[in-house]
Amino acid sequence: MSKFQNLSINGFRRLGNIEFELRPMSVLVGANGIGKTSVLDVFSLLASSAQGSLNASISELGGLPALVTYDRAEELHFEISMSVEHYQPLRYLLRIKPQGLSYVINEEALSQMRRPQPPPFKHIESYGSDIKYFDVTQNRLVRPNWEHNPVETSLSQVPKMYQEPEDFRRRLASSTFYHVLNVDPRSPVRLPQPMRPAPLPGKNGEDLVSCLFYLRETDRAHFESIEDALRAAFPGFERLDFPPVAAGTLALIWRDKNFSKPLYTNQLSEGMLRFLWLVTLLQSPGLTALTLIDEPEVSLHPELLSLLADLFREASNRTQLVIATHSDRLVRFLNPSEVVVIDSTEDGMARLTWADNLDLKEWLAEYSLDEVWRMGRMGGRA
Repeated sequence: MSKFQNLSINGFRRLGNIEFELRPMSVLVGANGIGKTSVLDVFSLLASSAQGSLNASISELGGLPALVTYDRAEELHFEISMSVEHYQPLRYLLRIKPQGLSYVINEEALSQMRRPQPPPFKHIESYGSDIKYFDVTQNRLVRPNWEHNPVETSLSQVPKMYQEPEDFRRRLASSTFYHVLNVDPRSPVRLPQPMRPAPLPGKNGEDLVSCLFYLRETDRAHFESIEDALRAAFPGFERLDFPPVAAGTLALIWRDKNFSKPLYTNQLSEGMLRFLWLVTLLQSPGLTALTLIDEPEVSLHPELLSLLADLFREASNRTQLVIATHSDRLVRFLNPSEVVVIDSTEDGMARLTWADNLDLKEWLAEYSLDEVWRMGRMGGRA
């Protein structure tokens, strides 16, 4: 199966010059403000570039001038590669420069090396307004014969090319960023939801009930895995039920052997609801190619984090996970090969290092990984 391999970031906030090897599960640790969420934002921007919504995403993040490294860079420069079965990896390059209140896409390329080592094959080659893409019917690079939107990428606009480039675009576009779940009293996750097919529980839990009911009806094994995880986390838990509350609308109730009456979602604690949402997400067969999760530990009892780490590990067989956390307790249950330490360099920029590339063997003989982190032996502290 194709996997994203490497990410290069230049000029994005404190990510001045970053080379990041992507693994099945990458858990980012570091001090506040060092760049953990910025890494997730870069993935989200790249997903937007493949979706045709780059302009909207940049606006949501405050505009391009707010994103470019202050006094250090004049443009954003991203590169990401993806493995291709039986072929050389695909590599996507994107350079964006502020221009007045907007921006210009200075350079964009989607290329693939060829054996033995001639110049790479170009699926997309664009410099400013000079847009070219490979046309399979003409067997050469051609310019668009339609009106090209200059603030959106060619990746999102050119016709479908070969299977591999389209798979790259589709997988990158599917990448999903999950922030801390809103569990306010009137939040979507606490309300009844329509009875409809939903492969995922939604960024805000707006499809949690729909997704769970859909899994129960169509994929009993995954639904039972979710209930098993809930029993392991909450010993009193018995099962989930879905009573109708109106035509085509379902509620979710949590049956607990310690209570004679069931608990509705508006009665569940923040920790119970967030854990239910996370378990549903991680067990969903509809997981996208790349799943980004910020601070999954919020509201969770420390004893649940061991189970959560196992759920992450299992899900990483079906999606590439990139997770940002402040929780040393979660780190306790991880392996060095799953942890990326983000430190600050002398000039205030971020530096990413995989924990298994650090000399920790002697320390780990006596201490757990979270203890080594708390002692400052692997960096990533304030």
